[in-house]
Amino acid sequence: MRDPNCIFCKILAGEIPSAVVYEDDDFKAILDVNPAVRGHVIILPKNHAANIFELPDEDASKVMVVAKKIAAAVRKTYSCDGVNILQNNGAAAGQSVFHLHVHVIPRYEGDTDSINIGWRPGETPEDLADIAEEIKKNL
Repeated sequence: MRDPNCIFCKILAGEIPSAVVYEDDDFKAILDVNPAVRGHVIILPKNHAANIFELPDEDASKVMVVAKKIAAAVRKTYSCDGVNILQNNGAAAGQSVFHLHVHVIPRYEGDTDSINIGWRPGETPEDLADIAEEIKKNL
């Protein structure tokens, strides 16, 4: 299933060139054309899903196996100190292309001047058990 207006679907169809680092029956991993750092890879499911909520469970579990392979290859290639595996859902979360994709980003000690992924930890809520129960009701 493809979306004719989706840039990632066009890449997957070969209509737009890309630098492929991995491909199997379900996924293609390509270099990000606007990378955070050298070796920044994005993993694309071949079937269009706008976000994690639309992604079939089978693809959701498989994508982490692919991310692990790519992360190991990136670490071996660039001797990086760490790797971010990042996936955004919705514009408010930073998603700008609405075809689910997983970023694999090599990281180095002290690179926070050029790459800033994170949040400031907040204070621990007193009602953790209540929050857990609220979420459990929707599982």
